[in-house]
Amino acid sequence: MQLNKNMYKLLILLTLGYGCIGMQISAKAQAQQNPNIVLILADDLGYGDVHCYNSGSTIPTPAMDRLAKEGIMFTDAHTPSAVCTPTRYGLLCGRYAWRTRLQSGVLSGYSPTLIEAGRQTLASVLQDKGYQTAVVGKWHLGLDWPWVRAVPDGVKGLNYVPPAGYIDYAKPVKQGANEVGFAYSYVIPGSLDMGPYVYMEDGKATQIPNQEFEGKGFPAYVRKGEIAGNFSHVDALDHLVNKAQNFIETHAKTRQPFFLYFPLTAPHKPVLPHPRFEGKSGLGPHGDFIMQTDWTVGEILKTLDKAGITKETLVIFTSDNGSYMFEMEPGQKDHTEDATVQGYRPEHHRANGNWRGTKADIYEGGHRVPFLIRWPEQWKGNQSVDETICLTDVMATVSEIVGVEIDTTQSEDTYSFYPVLQNGKSILRPPVVHHSVNGTFGLREGNYKLIFSNGSGGRQKPAGEVFGNPYQLYNLGNDPQETRNLVSTDQQVAGSIEKELEVIRNKSNNDE
Repeated sequence: MQLNKNMYKLLILLTLGYGCIGMQISAKAQAQQNPNIVLILADDLGYGDVHCYNSGSTIPTPAMDRLAKEGIMFTDAHTPSAVCTPTRYGLLCGRYAWRTRLQSGVLSGYSPTLIEAGRQTLASVLQDKGYQTAVVGKWHLGLDWPWVRAVPDGVKGLNYVPPAGYIDYAKPVKQGANEVGFAYSYVIPGSLDMGPYVYMEDGKATQIPNQEFEGKGFPAYVRKGEIAGNFSHVDALDHLVNKAQNFIETHAKTRQPFFLYFPLTAPHKPVLPHPRFEGKSGLGPHGDFIMQTDWTVGEILKTLDKAGITKETLVIFTSDNGSYMFEMEPGQKDHTEDATVQGYRPEHHRANGNWRGTKADIYEGGHRVPFLIRWPEQWKGNQSVDETICLTDVMATVSEIVGVEIDTTQSEDTYSFYPVLQNGKSILRPPVVHHSVNGTFGLREGNYKLIFSNGSGGRQKPAGEVFGNPYQLYNLGNDPQETRNLVSTDQQVAGSIEKELEVIRNKSNNDE
């Protein structure tokens, strides 16, 4: 058929139109595979501290509840450790920290870096994919400080304070966040209760900590240490959220996707809610601090809204371990200083929900945490998932979302739960390994959980001994509070799980 001039023009226009549509579809598909990513890690926030996980709580958490309503809520998510530093290592490296030199406890603010030079991290993987990467907040993974004198042995202690002049704060650290994949970093070295109290921007102190902070007692517990003139404990959280917002606002205007890791300083001690939150919860300083933590999350969500990038941004919110708060029965007095000035009554709030134990323990309260994930462009909201996952799995999941291969010999403990998010399919994940502050292991296989100790491994008494008998076996399916030890009656199950742990512990070919 011969085309006249008008028909020919029409064909050309249609061809160009379909080409443009195809380009738009391709661009949209590309954007869907390269979402902005915001990873918010609360500090010592318990499973029951978030209202959508604990309807009986009287502490409002509207921002976190918004994430649950607009995203997916995991009810069986676990940290790789019941304390801070090892969880952060596992989250960023996709690897259990007990494979490193850190076999128990946490680092101090003066400790050398835990992430080995050349180690693959979530940040380095995304940076290689073309992401602009940043960390703002609490680091607590060690920094290789420019020591003027030899690093003293005492640096390992959490209360260690070096004599004046031992560190040259005018020089940048030799290795820190920037060397493991973060193009921009603005962090405090350790927890908000340990020195040095200084803001580090791209590995260098924003002001030299040349003053001495005497420390405070409970509930605003802060260790003594070096402090910079521009550092204020009560204002730290606000200061950090402003930095995080600035990063989002700046990079929302560019075509390059960004990854922001935002580890909060709250509601970890010191329990210092900003004055504008004091008395808001009606449950004392810690309740007020939870409200400020939620407000902080809300500010990040509002910033995404204002920048017009909410739909194309993947937000993950979780915590590094359970809460340190004990629930107090009527008439009971605080049995530990860590309970701060108030003990929560069960009828008002259970910081760790109905789970046994607290932060540091091998019991569920130590490591079962809230985990909320939202990506409006891809997943419908208001979903609840009971799949068992670990924070080490964030590495494999995010990598699959953005379409990059990771080195599984470096990140040997990460397994993608992307199929769960995308189409609700279950995943065949190896058993999750739990770890307590004193180095006690636990292994979760199905409903069964075997604890390789005769105690909590942490704060609940008795703490027990690592690999001390008798072990503890619980069936979480019918005994979620871990009250009935089945190790003597279900010996075959215990033996099978014991072999599983041995296999997992021997898996790595590059242990430290």
